[in-house]
Amino acid sequence: MAILNPNDEQVREILAKAKTVAIVGVSNKPDRASYQVAQYLRENSPYQFFYINPVLEELFGEKVYKSLADVPGHIDIVDVFRKSEDIQPVMDAAIEARVGTFWMQLGIENQDQADRGFEHGLNIVEDLCIKVEIARLQPFS
Repeated sequence: MAILNPNDEQVREILAKAKTVAIVGVSNKPDRASYQVAQYLRENSPYQFFYINPVLEELFGEKVYKSLADVPGHIDIVDVFRKSEDIQPVMDAAIEARVGTFWMQLGIENQDQADRGFEHGLNIVEDLCIKVEIARLQPFS
């Protein structure tokens, strides 16, 4: 069952059940939110990570993939750090990869793409920071 803009309990369940997270648009610059979120998640969550950035080779000593299509295995959550107007190609790839949840970070909303992902069976989270939600909801305790 797909969920569009889940409530706290649903977000907690999404976070608790996930095993893999792909971070799209991750940066290797420590002053960027995507880097800070990736670092926090590595230190405070049990997930296996896939980092996505077409110009990076490595981050935190791990391989960085050029696209979602390059990720081996299933992705439970795609955490997106892209401008709202640049969501469509990421959604295309997420639908193709049959991810579980498409998560748009704080300040990112695209209702057309959210509706499209929901219609394809994805959970859709808009305008929330996964780092903040993990800290707030404590889904791993």
